[in-house]
Amino acid sequence: MKIFVSYVAILCIWSTTPLGIKWSNSSLSFGSAITLRMVLALLCCAVCLKVSRQPLIVQRRDWWVFMAGALGLFPNMLIVYWSAQYISSGLMSVLLGFLPFFAGLFAWLLLRENILSPARGFALIMALSGLWLIHCDQLALSAQAVKGVLGMLVVAAIWGASSVWVKSLGVDIQPLRQSTGALLIATPCFVAYWLCTDAKIPSHVDAKSWLGVGYLVLAGSLIGHTLYFHVLRVCSLAATSALTLITPLAAILLGYFALGERLTPGELQGAGLIVLSLGVYTGVFKTVVQRVNRLW
Repeated sequence: MKIFVSYVAILCIWSTTPLGIKWSNSSLSFGSAITLRMVLALLCCAVCLKVSRQPLIVQRRDWWVFMAGALGLFPNMLIVYWSAQYISSGLMSVLLGFLPFFAGLFAWLLLRENILSPARGFALIMALSGLWLIHCDQLALSAQAVKGVLGMLVVAAIWGASSVWVKSLGVDIQPLRQSTGALLIATPCFVAYWLCTDAKIPSHVDAKSWLGVGYLVLAGSLIGHTLYFHVLRVCSLAATSALTLITPLAAILLGYFALGERLTPGELQGAGLIVLSLGVYTGVFKTVVQRVNRLW
């Protein structure tokens, strides 16, 4: 039951994260927004770790797991915030759907897990076709938007590598310790980036940016990352990466109603193909059919 609640909570948080990123970028540069988020998230995690009386380091190997988790934050989250300048929040979530494909690739390279099958090959072709439809429409609208598409694909690849690396180390670390350790390594990198590229304190930060940053600190980083590491610790890589199957639809609807975002017919068709491909790749449809047959 606990893992089910964690799974549902992550789905809700991931569905609203692209919207929170868009809001936080309202009056802040993407570098300032992500750096502020990471600094505040580290402080919150450190306080929670202290209150719960959990040690950060138990054995020397813990640092390797923290480094693996930090890879999913830096430079990954920096690229996410940069990409948010060019594409819609819904499309960001759709492109993150490539996570299972990259996770499968790195699982084959690092864990020697067999990922080859006719169904998964067909799913990859579907996903690439969907990506091509999105790419064509984005290129027709703006060459800048293609940067956002490519940026989110890089994010999915790095995130897949980070998830497999954490899983391959096989060290049993409590989720809050993992979140705090990853933030402890990644946050100085964000601060260094901000000092080298921006280092300007804005004269005015609107309410939308504060709401976006506050939500992402508490829900996205403190709760979301901790629950993600918990699910990754308990569930298989396939089950964990399948989280990206459901979130795109919710993110698209939120972007439509909250930000007035629109998707072109080509983008909608491409998004639909990618979501369907994820269902085939992760075996969701096969599982549903098997359970329906059992009921009958």
